[in-house]
Amino acid sequence: MIELSTISIFLTNLIILIGIFIIISLSLNLEYGYAGIPNFGKLLAVAGGAYFVGAVSGRVLALAYGQPAGLGYIEKNLEVIGFLNNALSSSPLQSIGFLVLSIIGAAFFGGLLGYVASYPAIRLRGDYLAITLLAMGEIIWVIADNWQPLIGGSMGVRIPDPFRWIGSQYRPLAVLLTVLITAAIIFLYLQYLGRSPLGRVLKAMRENELSASVHGKDVVKLRTKTLIVGFAIAAISGALNSLWTVSVSPKDFERVRHTFMPWVMVIIGGAGNNIGAVIGAIIFVTLRELIVFYKYSFEAIVPFDVVWLEYLLMGIALVIVLMYRPEGLLPEKPTRTLSERRIREIAARAAPEKPQQD
Repeated sequence: MIELSTISIFLTNLIILIGIFIIISLSLNLEYGYAGIPNFGKLLAVAGGAYFVGAVSGRVLALAYGQPAGLGYIEKNLEVIGFLNNALSSSPLQSIGFLVLSIIGAAFFGGLLGYVASYPAIRLRGDYLAITLLAMGEIIWVIADNWQPLIGGSMGVRIPDPFRWIGSQYRPLAVLLTVLITAAIIFLYLQYLGRSPLGRVLKAMRENELSASVHGKDVVKLRTKTLIVGFAIAAISGALNSLWTVSVSPKDFERVRHTFMPWVMVIIGGAGNNIGAVIGAIIFVTLRELIVFYKYSFEAIVPFDVVWLEYLLMGIALVIVLMYRPEGLLPEKPTRTLSERRIREIAARAAPEKPQQD
């Protein structure tokens, strides 16, 4: 029998993970579902946000407390982080400030990476753009894995815990609420964006860039802005993941988990629909975690290593969705910007008056 505490821990971790992947899938839905940019470089943005927290936020806090902030921050990492955690545990305001500034800083750094990634996006299309962005994600991973002064190389680095002041008993709940509130804010922002004139322009660009250009829309600037915002949102998820685990390591970020899986979530849920992206993330993450949790129970049944069971079942689920529901579980619907009553009033005003008969 599974203990109640084990189930509680599993559910808490599951909800936190769902919230993090909701943010990633929403950012991909903005880029691909709205603007039609095939961003296979999600790893670049997600890992970039985490690396910012590991390389910059922790060092800034260490510098503020007079601790080593250069190479000594890596070499004496456990000692420095222990001192910072003791300081934060008795200072809720500084802990909250560190949390907020880390998320905002990660978003700005992610936006900067998006600006850099927008240069090939201006000139390349389709498969060429997807491969280029995928390669850029691998580049940042290789740099972090081999350049020790950044985040300690392949061993990674510990970071200050902004939730330490709450206590170990309530820490998971605080992390859960932080992730869900952040995901809700991003969802509401993208919902507003989708109903705005900019959202309609992005969809027009997705359908036909030439037509959008003919009507006076700067496609280059639109693609650049989309990648900047999309990367900033994805970087927030990487920062939250690191603040949850209080560590940053290149091994925590890989292209299968942070690039291809969000694509599956968006495809399953329905591209161009933010609610669909959320539903796709919930379904995919829940099924995957259940498979991981129970996969060793099937060790005596399946004729192969159970390590591959999650990839097999997820692949089958994706194939089934593409065969019978290629538009996703919640297909994109036309965006209504005005109520029917308002449209009738405008139409009545625009209609020419009929001449009066004598």
